[in-house]
Amino acid sequence: MAFIQFEHITKRFGRNTVLDDINLDVEKGKLVTLLGPSGCGKSTLLRCLAGLENPDGGRIILDGEDITNRQPSERKVSMVFQQYSLFPNMNVFDNIAFGLKIQKIPQKQLRTMVEEMMAMVELQGKEHALPRHLSGGQQQRVALARSLVTRPKVLLLDEPLSAIDAKLRKSLQHRIQQIQRELNITCVFVTHDQDEAILMSDIIHLMNQGTVEQSGAPIELYTSPKTSFAASFIGNYNVLDGAAFAKLVGEPAKPNDVAIRPETINLTLEAPQMQPDAYVLSGEIMEFSPHGNVIRYTVRVGEQDIHADALFRSFKLFQTGQKVYAIVEKRNCLPVM
Repeated sequence: MAFIQFEHITKRFGRNTVLDDINLDVEKGKLVTLLGPSGCGKSTLLRCLAGLENPDGGRIILDGEDITNRQPSERKVSMVFQQYSLFPNMNVFDNIAFGLKIQKIPQKQLRTMVEEMMAMVELQGKEHALPRHLSGGQQQRVALARSLVTRPKVLLLDEPLSAIDAKLRKSLQHRIQQIQRELNITCVFVTHDQDEAILMSDIIHLMNQGTVEQSGAPIELYTSPKTSFAASFIGNYNVLDGAAFAKLVGEPAKPNDVAIRPETINLTLEAPQMQPDAYVLSGEIMEFSPHGNVIRYTVRVGEQDIHADALFRSFKLFQTGQKVYAIVEKRNCLPVM
């Protein structure tokens, strides 16, 4: 049996249905991500698990117990928010120790637990610092330590890294993964960033308009999207309707949309030999833009614009207006609903 079970969870705000009959399982000791655009219901589902929102229908089971109507303090879960929510007049030690003091943990044991947690989040020597004297990343690590020190059954993270700069964000992503594995704690992580979800997750639940669009391991969702939404959100796929794709490749109309990852399209200036297992399309470079170590080209093929990604190599750059051939293997043209 799953460690966390969401059974037919429905939540409405007025006439707006935010969660529409959600059924979702979370295995113990896994880092599970709720991924999706703003307004898809991911944070609301997390808040229902935390007890900060009450579902209008369905139930939530945690470790075999129905917690649907329990108070937040009775659920043995901790939550890290996007805002750090630290007590401004308490130092780092007291912020982390706050939950333990409420539990009336003996002082000697409390100090040991806080010091262990400070070491885990790499804040040694900062115990007397006030939050205003810490960087954003350090404040977020205090918030993480405060949530973990009480040894919850589940750690909930609601877009905790979205306000942090890119370099520090990568470091904290890695540290959260390490801590989750060291403690073998079940984590439910909310983000709208597909790269972050793919990097950190054991399982991703992709949400769209209050429903779960697709669930699976990161590689599965990236390489095998089942719907047009999943293809466009996870892998920046080119998504073509069946008729448009058939017109491009000169085949009968397809019943489904077709999704093609930009990095699976190979561009060349010379006309290649016809290949039975690949499509060869002629087109023109309309524009290009760098994305880190990759250049994304927009290629017009007939009346259709498609995106193709190539490694940023100065000796092999295409220019706007150049005629090119786009080669894509048929196995990389995926049917989606």
